[in-house]
Amino acid sequence: MSNKNKAKRFAPKLHIKNGDTVVVIAGSSKGKRGVVKAVFPDKYRAVVEGANMVTKHQKPTSQNTAGGRIEMEAPIHISNLMLVDPKTGEPTRIGRRLEDGKSVRYSKKSGQTIK
Repeated sequence: MSNKNKAKRFAPKLHIKNGDTVVVIAGSSKGKRGVVKAVFPDKYRAVVEGANMVTKHQKPTSQNTAGGRIEMEAPIHISNLMLVDPKTGEPTRIGRRLEDGKSVRYSKKSGQTIK
C-alpha cells in the first residue's frame, strides 16, 4: 500500500474542531478571529468565518438569478490557525490528556479542558 492511499484511509486527529474560536497567525488574514465553520482533515484545512475572503465568479442559477461576483471564505491551512483559550481569550497551544478514559484537549496556557 502506498503512502498516497494510506493518507486517505486514516483521517488525522487535529487540534481544531467545528465551532472553535481561532485566530489566524499567518497569511493575508493575520490577526483575524473567527469561528471555524468546517474542517477538512484529509487536506489539513479549515474554513474560518470572516477570514481568507476570496471573490468567486458565479453564473446565474435558479437560487441566485443575478449571478456575479460573490465574496466567500476559502479554506486555510491548519498550521496557520491557533485556538483561542476560553479562559483568558488569548491564543494558546493545545495538548491532549486522558480524563475518564477519554482523550480530551486542554489549553497549554491555562491548563483548562476544552469541550
